[in-house]
Amino acid sequence: MEAQKLSNSANNNTLPVIGVFATCDPRIDADARKRAQNIIKMAADILASNVKSVDQQPIPVVYSDTLVDGEKEADVVARQFKEKGVSAIVCVPDTWAFPQLTVLSLLSHFPADMPFNMTCGNSGPRPGVVFTHAVSGAISQYGGMVHINVGNWPDTGLNPEMSEKTAADLVDWAYAAITYQGLKGRRVVVFGHDSMGMETALAHVLPIRNQFGIEITRLDMKLLADMLQKKAYDEAEQKRLRSWLDEFIGGGIEINTDEHSANLNTSLAMYLIMRDLMQDLNAVGGGFMSQLEWGSDSRGLPLPVADVMESLFNSTFDHNGPKAPVPFATEADVQGLLTMLFMTHLSAGNPPLFMDFRKVWENWEIKDLAKEIGVKLNGETVWEKRGFVDGDNSGSASFDWAAKPGTAISEILKNIRLPQVGRDYFPGGGNAVNFISPGGIEGIAARLAFSSLSGMFSMVWDEAETQELPAALAQAVSNTSTPIWPHTFITPKHASMGEYKQFAPANHFHMTWNLNTARFQYWMDLANVLSVAPWQEMPAYRENIDRPQPLLYLLNGGEDATKRLRRRG
Repeated sequence: MEAQKLSNSANNNTLPVIGVFATCDPRIDADARKRAQNIIKMAADILASNVKSVDQQPIPVVYSDTLVDGEKEADVVARQFKEKGVSAIVCVPDTWAFPQLTVLSLLSHFPADMPFNMTCGNSGPRPGVVFTHAVSGAISQYGGMVHINVGNWPDTGLNPEMSEKTAADLVDWAYAAITYQGLKGRRVVVFGHDSMGMETALAHVLPIRNQFGIEITRLDMKLLADMLQKKAYDEAEQKRLRSWLDEFIGGGIEINTDEHSANLNTSLAMYLIMRDLMQDLNAVGGGFMSQLEWGSDSRGLPLPVADVMESLFNSTFDHNGPKAPVPFATEADVQGLLTMLFMTHLSAGNPPLFMDFRKVWENWEIKDLAKEIGVKLNGETVWEKRGFVDGDNSGSASFDWAAKPGTAISEILKNIRLPQVGRDYFPGGGNAVNFISPGGIEGIAARLAFSSLSGMFSMVWDEAETQELPAALAQAVSNTSTPIWPHTFITPKHASMGEYKQFAPANHFHMTWNLNTARFQYWMDLANVLSVAPWQEMPAYRENIDRPQPLLYLLNGGEDATKRLRRRG
């Protein structure tokens, strides 16, 4: 027999695949077995209709209606799943079964970190819920991770329908699973070394590879400078990009000299060059060092800033129309990049926001400023009661954050200005990006951190909402930092301003809108990332908001203790 040579082409589909199956009891009647098969298809269709990638592609979902009664069927379904490249597994039992003969035998075919979910109805006749708890206990006992979703569907009938809440919980888990699995083997591209000596921005290459399966391609900024000089980009497309900005932002672009115009064109060429480089490398995110060597070190030849380029990557559109955001970090902040990458994928492509953790305005400070400039307050707004953070940075702010979710592209761009940067910090010149985000945008504000003592990553996070100040007050707040940069005023839901300003893990933080809390927590479980939310007002568990803690945590001294044990193996 000869070895088989593979073709020189490959399937470019990088989407993870979800597999759905059910166990059963061989002793039950034909109608109950048919009902169990119908439940499999129901769950698979729910996932196929509701789970999407960052570029809005449906995530592939496969199912087997071979009911897993014992070891033989477990082997059959496992091999089917492996042939289809399944990377996350859902079991929807409706009856009692025998754990070791069914689920445990099936899971033995897969890696120990395979995401596994058991979703069941809370039914009495042939209790799949009893089986779910039996399997959860068995897997947790041997140190495995399983998330259970004890939900609801009717106890009787051949075609029961899953409740909306049960389906939503399953979909949240699925997003966590595909984010965890789907980013393995992917890469990000970082131009330059760790910028400005920020240790919290370092590319921890080995820990990132080992924990998340993500590769970091590091390119020198000289390559970008050389490609700019060679004009290694489509000049016609650069002109279209410039015309698009001129049309929709127009008078909001500060261009006073031929040099200003040339600098903006250079920034746009940078976007096209990096975009093509990243596409060539199949990259899912990127970062650019900028300071100091690129645009600020007068010992060299300072080049124009990358602000517009970075904002375009993080936006859900550009001159070619709607697109998936490509998380992109200013100052080569790799931990910031990873934060945005995970949150963007968990939210199915909502735009990330990159910010300085700038000034924390306690409520008494903002009241004093309002009084100083003659702005009357009524004391009823969230920001008057709790305060807020002025989040702003010289780059990376997604254009989307200049308006509320769902706003038309043309309307978003009306809110954006591109002023000239200050030549004191950026002697290479160029255009900054400027806007003030509207209030009422809810999501999660977070920041990834790393510790060499434990070798573990943590996520410092809270639910948060943007705040809208009276125009004069918003401008006065902006003037206390850098008025020409984007500003987003954010109030965390649980952290006090005292806690927030003391416990920040870095000088940057990030926010993604409409990101479900449970989804975020499921991902931290699967990725074994420590959840850091030390806020006094944060309850331990909120039904219908938080995901239920896995039994594994309860048996091993709590979430943090268990994650440390899993890290040690």
